[in-house]
Amino acid sequence: MSVTLDFEKSVGELESKLTELRHMSSTGEMNIGSEVKRLQDKTEKLLAKLYKTLTPWQKVQVARHPERPHTGNYIDALITDFTPLAGDRTFAEDAAIVGGLGRFRGHPVIVMGHEKGRDTDLRIKHNFGMPRPEGYRKAARLMQLADRFQLPIITFVDTAGAHPGLDAEERGQSEALARCLEVSAAVNVPILTTIIGEGGSGGAIALAFANVVMMLEHSIYSVISPEGCASILWRTRDKKEEAAIAQKLTAQDLKQFGIIDKIIPEPLGGAQRSPSTVIQTVGDALEKALKPLLSLDGKVARSQRRAKFLAMGRAGLV
Repeated sequence: MSVTLDFEKSVGELESKLTELRHMSSTGEMNIGSEVKRLQDKTEKLLAKLYKTLTPWQKVQVARHPERPHTGNYIDALITDFTPLAGDRTFAEDAAIVGGLGRFRGHPVIVMGHEKGRDTDLRIKHNFGMPRPEGYRKAARLMQLADRFQLPIITFVDTAGAHPGLDAEERGQSEALARCLEVSAAVNVPILTTIIGEGGSGGAIALAFANVVMMLEHSIYSVISPEGCASILWRTRDKKEEAAIAQKLTAQDLKQFGIIDKIIPEPLGGAQRSPSTVIQTVGDALEKALKPLLSLDGKVARSQRRAKFLAMGRAGLV
C-alpha cells in the first residue's frame, strides 16, 4: 500500500522493514523467514489495535483513502454484461456519476454510483466524485428506465457532496437533487445502496433513498463534512476532529440510530488493504439483501421505502 495515513505511521515503518526483509530473502542473501514471520505478526497486531479504537476523525481519513475500491471497481467485479449509459438528455454527460445496465449475479439490474477517479487525470475527468446537476438528472433518468423495465436499482455512494461551483448552481443543482429524490421515492422497484467511502450531504442521499442502506465498516455518512461543520460552528477548520465526534457520522453510530440497515465488515486495516476481499463481501451482502426484495410487489417496495425514511423524520421529533 503506497499511501500511509497519519495515525498509521508506526505500521508503515514496520511494513517498510518487512518489504526490505522479504527482498533480502528473495535474493538469497540470507534465510530470515522467522524474522519476517515475527514482524508480520507484530504488524497485524498493531494494525488490529489501531483499527479497533479508531476515532471518528480517523474513520473520515480511512473513508477518504485514495486506494479504497471505487464504484468502477465494484461494477467491474460484480456486474456482468455491463452497458454504460451516458447523458442527461438535457445538457451534458457528467462523469462524476457512472451507471448503466448489467447483470448482478445473473439478475438484470440498473447500477450507478459516484466515481472519484484513481489518478490525477481521472479525478479531474470525474470531478473528484462531485456531480453537477446533469449527473443527478442522469441518475434520475436511469431510475425511470429501471422503473419502466422493472429492474432493481443498485447504487454505490462515494462523494464529498454535490459540486458547489457557480456553474452547477446556474444549472439548477438544488432542483436536480430534489428531482432525483422525487424519482427515488416514486419508482416501483427496489433500491439497494452501499456507502463505500464518503457519503456527503445531499449529493449522497440523492442516490441513497433506498429500501436497504448499507455502509462499509469504515465509511462515513453525514449532512456536511467535518471541516465544513467546524468552519460554520467554530469559524475554523482546526476543530474538524471535534466536529467529527459531534456529527455521529460513523457506520456504528448510524446503525444505532436506525439510519442504515447493515454494516459490512472490512478487512483488517480497511478496504484499501484488500480491495478484492471487500468487493466480494459487498457482493454477498447485496445478494442477500436483494433476494427478499425481488418477490415484493413494486408498490409494496415503494411504500416500504417511503415509510422507512418518514420514520427517521418522525423519530427525530420525539
